[in-house]
Amino acid sequence: MDFPIPTPLTTDEIAALREERAAAMKTAGGPSAKPAKNADPLEGVDLQAVALERAVTRGKHLISARYGCIACHGPNFGGGEMMNDAAIGRILGPNITAGKGGRTATYTPADWDRIVRHGIKPDGHPAFMPSEDFILMSDQELSDIIAYVRSLPAVDAEVPAPTFGPIGKVLSATGKFPLSAETIQDHTAAHAALPPPAEETVEFGKHIAAVCTGCHRPGLNGGPMSFGPPSWPPAANLTPDASGLKDWTYEDFDKLFTTGVRKVGVPVRDPMIRIVPFGQAATTTEKKALWNYLTSLPATPTGK
Repeated sequence: MDFPIPTPLTTDEIAALREERAAAMKTAGGPSAKPAKNADPLEGVDLQAVALERAVTRGKHLISARYGCIACHGPNFGGGEMMNDAAIGRILGPNITAGKGGRTATYTPADWDRIVRHGIKPDGHPAFMPSEDFILMSDQELSDIIAYVRSLPAVDAEVPAPTFGPIGKVLSATGKFPLSAETIQDHTAAHAALPPPAEETVEFGKHIAAVCTGCHRPGLNGGPMSFGPPSWPPAANLTPDASGLKDWTYEDFDKLFTTGVRKVGVPVRDPMIRIVPFGQAATTTEKKALWNYLTSLPATPTGK
């Protein structure tokens, strides 16, 4: 598995950049300015640097609005808390910066692919990475996220190994605390090179909704989450069933997604409360695409 970091500019992007530069040069020189004969507006422009700048910008949005990296790895990516419950255990997201204690300084694209989209460490062991949520992430999106993470300051932080509480040990021993490496059905399926166009379509909404399946189940009809602390409520049904979103409007959905308050005025609980900052950072196009996909699903009773 390999992909470029950053993703190179496309032919269309280069053409648009050339037009922008030509217009800027003409504006700077005044109305009567004439470009030098056969001059290329992109002469001297580092296209790789432009591609990296754009990748970092896209990556920052992805981790702010779509992929919950900060929730586990911390706001500076130097390590964060995935779960801390006396009964289940304490699981920490590792430091993924280039600092001391960081895990990714020597990562190749293949290493990033395995850990993010398959839940497998470079040494072949399974990880706590919730890769079932990221299996549909495109090469460009993963490349953009890597570019963004690499742009951040190195953090020196050693993150302790996970520890299990009594219930966590039982769940692990009985196979009820499954890891992504075990639950992903097909590790050989090809990944899309590019995500769907960012439009208010069911296709784009389905792509976004992939990150919801870890809690809300593959069919998004919700139900109890076996891997969470006992205090976590069942995941909500996101299908247009009577037990789900049947009587909801987009405005109801947007309110919950951006304020954490349900249609009936009740605040959401952990872990959904952690998603609210991502809803606040999402674009209207992303939220409407997600809503259009959810309302296109077959109405399915909760947990069925």
